Amino acid sequence: MKEIILIFGGVYGGLAVILGAFGAHALKSKFNEDQLKSFETGVKYQMYHALLLIITGISFPFMETSQQIMGWSLIIGVFLFSFSIYGLTLSAASGKKLRFLGPVTPLGGLLLVIGWVLFTINAARYAVYL
Repeated sequence: MKEIILIFGGVYGGLAVILGAFGAHALKSKFNEDQLKSFETGVKYQMYHALLLIITGISFPFMETSQQIMGWSLIIGVFLFSFSIYGLTLSAASGKKLRFLGPVTPLGGLLLVIGWVLFTINAARYAVYL
């Protein structure tokens, strides 16, 4: 599981750099100001959580169920949150907004919150053993 967490952290981090550059350059002329801000929010959250995945992959053994749920919550949460924002902004810019993605974003956000709560619990529990 540690390897999966670290791989997703690296992939999400690399994609955040690529998508951030893509948004800042290629999409700047195609997006309105609100769409650009939304896209940037997706990129920021993706990068923040990529770093959290790397930190958790280094810090925890992922032998406990709560650590595994934390990892999957972060992985799936990033995908649902950030990639639904990318889909919404790109589809809106092309005039064919994919409205079904709207409810996906808060579900991804909820999973990210669950990941952070479990991170905090596991960090506090793990700190006791150090």
